[in-house]
Amino acid sequence: MEGVAVGAGVDFEDILALNTRSEIALSGKYTQFADGCTAIGVMSPMSSEVIIGQNWDWKSSQAESLLYLDIEQTEKPSIKMITEGGIIGKIGCNSAGLGVCLNALLTDKKSDQIPIHLGLRSVLNSYTYSEAILRIDGGLMAAAANFLIGSAEKQKEMVMNVEVSPAGIDIEESEDGYVVHTNHICSSFIKSHVVDKNEYIETDSMIRMKRARQLIEGHVSHHERAGVDSFKEWFSDQHHYPNSINHFINEKLPPHRRMETIFSIIMNLSTEKLYVCIGKPSEGSYVEI
Repeated sequence: MEGVAVGAGVDFEDILALNTRSEIALSGKYTQFADGCTAIGVMSPMSSEVIIGQNWDWKSSQAESLLYLDIEQTEKPSIKMITEGGIIGKIGCNSAGLGVCLNALLTDKKSDQIPIHLGLRSVLNSYTYSEAILRIDGGLMAAAANFLIGSAEKQKEMVMNVEVSPAGIDIEESEDGYVVHTNHICSSFIKSHVVDKNEYIETDSMIRMKRARQLIEGHVSHHERAGVDSFKEWFSDQHHYPNSINHFINEKLPPHRRMETIFSIIMNLSTEKLYVCIGKPSEGSYVEI
């Protein structure tokens, strides 16, 4: 963050504030904002490869802030990441076959521990999923979120949901070769420590989660293995428009709750290939980067 501040010619505190955006906007007694996102991860037996990805839903004005970073580091994995100007940790993958997606969770609690975006960078700085879990479990997160983590480490392939919070973390590993997450708390442990303040669980977040599972299980019923093209199809889905996986602005909601899909990302961790669509997948195309 110090390097970003120097390079941008701004105060360190400005960059620090950007990297604590989740704690400022999405946590606390009086918070009103909400983030969207539908994240999916697959592995064997659902797929012959480890693939993770998500649609990132946020305010349309944020599209102009998006950056693709290709980061080379000393004694750490190299990183490919989609982020926003000034934010040092977000959605991406590294040269060790590890990747992470983010689902924001709207709660009543925050602390002075590790900000969410620094936690994401810690995951991407790791060589194995075990190291990543130790990094985020060793220091409590300042706010609640879900990290969907995938690893293509040989003989240790894994996709998992890791719900993090000021009270600790809870892990959901894949049982059938896939995991899904949206924007409500699933962990009983996390629920016992924070209040989920997403008032649109039933009409938005839960619908997207159920639909994602339905689409994935449709592949299973047809004995199809999931690949990158499967993700493109899933992320373009408009069931229950406008609150669909491919999310559109809902004009019936108050202005601060109007979200839409800003970008979509698919990471094949087994082949080390990353695909990005800026805007809604139904209106654009994916580019390999």
